[in-house]
Amino acid sequence: MVLLAAFLDNVDSTIVTVALPSIQDDLGADFATAQWTLAGYALAFAVFLITGGRLGDIYGRKRLFITGVVGFTLASVLCGVAASPGVLVGGRLAQGVMAALMVPQVMSVIMTTFDQKEWVVAFSMMGAVLGLGGVTGPLLGGVLTDLDLFGLGWRAVFLINIPFGVLAVVLAAWCLPESRSDRAPRLDVPGVVLVTLAAIGLMYPLVQGREQGWPAWMFAVMAGALLLLVPFALYQRRRHGKDGSALIPPTLFRHRSFTAGVFVVMLAFSGITSFFLVLTYQMQLGLGWSAIRTALVTVAFPIGIMATFQIAWRKGTANGRAFVALGTSIMALGTLLMIVLIETQGPDLTWLQVAGAELVVGLGMGLCSPILTNVVLGDVPPQDAGAGSGVVNALIQFGTAAGIAIVGVIFFSLSGSGSGDRAERFSDATAATLWYNAGVFVLVALLSPLLPGKKPAAAEPTDPTGERPGHAVDRLVPDGV
Repeated sequence: MVLLAAFLDNVDSTIVTVALPSIQDDLGADFATAQWTLAGYALAFAVFLITGGRLGDIYGRKRLFITGVVGFTLASVLCGVAASPGVLVGGRLAQGVMAALMVPQVMSVIMTTFDQKEWVVAFSMMGAVLGLGGVTGPLLGGVLTDLDLFGLGWRAVFLINIPFGVLAVVLAAWCLPESRSDRAPRLDVPGVVLVTLAAIGLMYPLVQGREQGWPAWMFAVMAGALLLLVPFALYQRRRHGKDGSALIPPTLFRHRSFTAGVFVVMLAFSGITSFFLVLTYQMQLGLGWSAIRTALVTVAFPIGIMATFQIAWRKGTANGRAFVALGTSIMALGTLLMIVLIETQGPDLTWLQVAGAELVVGLGMGLCSPILTNVVLGDVPPQDAGAGSGVVNALIQFGTAAGIAIVGVIFFSLSGSGSGDRAERFSDATAATLWYNAGVFVLVALLSPLLPGKKPAAAEPTDPTGERPGHAVDRLVPDGV
């Protein structure tokens, strides 16, 4: 039943992108709402992910799992019945918070329920479920939007969560054993507040700035958010020295490879989800494709991942940074191929051409995504591996949100200005914006030598809740695809 929740989270993350143009048209929403619909979920997830894992250790993983699933389902209902952009964005933020309560318990339950020798099988099943969710999400989003079941249209992409959520709660209440940590960690509430304020202070101007004409106060807010990181860092150091309960243990950053690694991770994921945001609008608003046709094209990406991720999973530990460099280089090539196709074909771009370029990007993603977290943690001592994994997984989500905001600024500014018809404007805007994504992938490949060269043979897998040794399974398909 915990894998059902993981499937639910991954499907809901990937199901939304294809439906965004329909959502925007039906609600009369601006482009900023579309960005918040994706970025808001990832941002809330990032901020509360580590805390969600610790709450499970304190109050019981079964209790927090059920609470998270119930809250996630109710938030999905709120999104599905939203009559205004504000309600939709609020529902997505609530979904992100509830996912942060729900998802960490999946890892914890597996580790406390199964013997260590059974973890490989359990996490292999989880990887398969996430892969299935990555393929199912976009396709289901396109089908539900275009079929307009019961006149629901795009609302069905959220309401479909209800039966899955109810089933997960019933199964969990029936057969999931309760467990909690013998030594319950303290919550770092002030740390969560500080990092939340800093994250919102950075994200809000990036998403809303274009809509409001970039007033001076927005730049002041961004500067203030960056400055807020200073007292946050000082507070984390003091709290860690006092009782070791800091949200982000500062000792992690004594390892230069970890510091470089978290930057690489954020950078990489800032280019992945935003890639599909741009293509979704190009295909539906620029080329006039239906939601289902867009979804069928998007499925090429997770297919590419599944074609290569086993290679990285089995061979990547020997020289993980080489796989990261190779994977992101292939992703850059796929993005450049997409740029060339859009610039040369314009409105004559075909389904097969787009699918081919996305397949190449997926092949590259499959070579680096399954091992990226463990590569970054290669030089981190075993006693800090759990906390480091929690930080890395949270920053993956933050990188996703930041990439959506940055690319949204570029793409929606370019597509809304200039001469020519809409198809021409969107093609030009898409080709120009994708240079950001290609540049990000190239930069990650160039920075990969800063990552640890080889994972220590005795290193144990890590738990993204940040509390104890476990196994970090990266999402095969990132949020929002």
